[in-house]
Amino acid sequence: MSDLTNLGVKAIRDGVAAGDFTAREVAEAFNANVAAAADLNAFIVTTPEHALAAADAVDAKRAAGEELGTMAGVPIGMKDLFATRGVQTTAASAILEGFKPEYESTVSQKLWDAGAGMLGKLNLDQFAMGSSNETSHFGNVANPWKANDGGNAVLAPGGSSGGSSAAVAARLAPAATGTDTGGSIRQPAAFTGISGIKPTYGRCSRWGIVAFASSLDQAGPMARSVEDCAVMLGAMAGFDPKDSTSLDAPVPDWAGALNADLRGKKVGIPKEYRMDGTDAEILASWDDGIAWLKDAGAEVVDVSLPHTKYALPAYYIVAPAEASSNLARYDGVRYGLRDLPEGAGLQDMYAATRAAGFGPEVKRRIMLGTYVLSAGFYDAYYTQAMKVRTLIQRDFNEAFDKCDVILAPTTPTAAFPLGDKLDDPLAMYLNDVFSVPASLAGLPAMSVPSRLNAKGLPLGLQLVGKAMDEQMVLNAGLAIEQRSGFDAQPEKWW
Repeated sequence: MSDLTNLGVKAIRDGVAAGDFTAREVAEAFNANVAAAADLNAFIVTTPEHALAAADAVDAKRAAGEELGTMAGVPIGMKDLFATRGVQTTAASAILEGFKPEYESTVSQKLWDAGAGMLGKLNLDQFAMGSSNETSHFGNVANPWKANDGGNAVLAPGGSSGGSSAAVAARLAPAATGTDTGGSIRQPAAFTGISGIKPTYGRCSRWGIVAFASSLDQAGPMARSVEDCAVMLGAMAGFDPKDSTSLDAPVPDWAGALNADLRGKKVGIPKEYRMDGTDAEILASWDDGIAWLKDAGAEVVDVSLPHTKYALPAYYIVAPAEASSNLARYDGVRYGLRDLPEGAGLQDMYAATRAAGFGPEVKRRIMLGTYVLSAGFYDAYYTQAMKVRTLIQRDFNEAFDKCDVILAPTTPTAAFPLGDKLDDPLAMYLNDVFSVPASLAGLPAMSVPSRLNAKGLPLGLQLVGKAMDEQMVLNAGLAIEQRSGFDAQPEKWW
């Protein structure tokens, strides 16, 4: 039954419901793949017993003739940013190593209620701060893809959801949760040849997710197909009174309403996204996407997002500012790491704990954020950035007067070798240049794979929709998926 690990979310759920195989057989197959893939370092903690217990519960329900949930029998990876009761939750930081929550995040609880099981907690950039999964206290995640140029460099899986993207691409899990603050679902999905969607801000509860930037963080699914993303998003989304930013709106049946016929729809192509320095193969892939959406019946129109060039600098003011506020709670007093030098006072303990517990990138962003919020600089930086954010939201509103969905590249390049950009934070931040604007505007956005480049590495296309219109994003993604015929997977080396 080893071919079970090639099945996606819907195929596993439907196969279990039909009795083609048991949920336990599925869990055992994926547990075996996880155990054999230590070289990828995708998991911080594995929980094979959780996956098996959930599978047995589904099999018992089926035997009793009870109704099964929408994720019944599907074992998934859980990004280690989601609190899981009794299972270590670290945000990939030393400051939370050993922390086992007494509560379950709303999103993970919804997935367990829908019949999913947990294969383990997935590695990520520390506190979700990074674009290459190199800032984790638990080591780098390796991209399962390798370039065919004769080199043997280990590539970045993207970030911050690099463990999620690597696990799904390598068939260690049929799907995984991710979070997206400035592109942390979409960019790793593009780097590993899978699909991932960031829903409208507020669609999925943030309760129980370790906070990075509260006005930007949003959970979403990562899977190998658009339909699987739609199924999983349906299980994750919904109003939560424990989250003050949660949207009190019904959850549509996105999977049931999937339709790749785009006749009567308009696709916007933002001229500002044809930036200098963008890889030529990325631009060619974008042209492919335009042709595919035309073939699906859509009309292609030019749109303008004039404040795009200000999105990245605005993001790197807003996000660190919120991070400096959110991460102030890690002080060594209540939970997590405590570094208490002999004879030290309270302030000394704070300083020592944070110095030992936070990594360099987290410290960099806390310092940036504290600076832009400080007296004398607040108006010059933070206030200005929030004004730019409003202008970016207005740009999108005006563009959507002319179109139903926007098509753009997900990233400016394919996956790069680990270590290539680590010494140049600005070069690393530029990875998010295409994904950040939709995050600042709180819009649904998705990456779907388009093709392999000359080095045999996957490239992704990004679709951005109107607020609350995940259906249009998914439909356009399905149209691309059907026409690209992308079915490549990495050759096993781990």
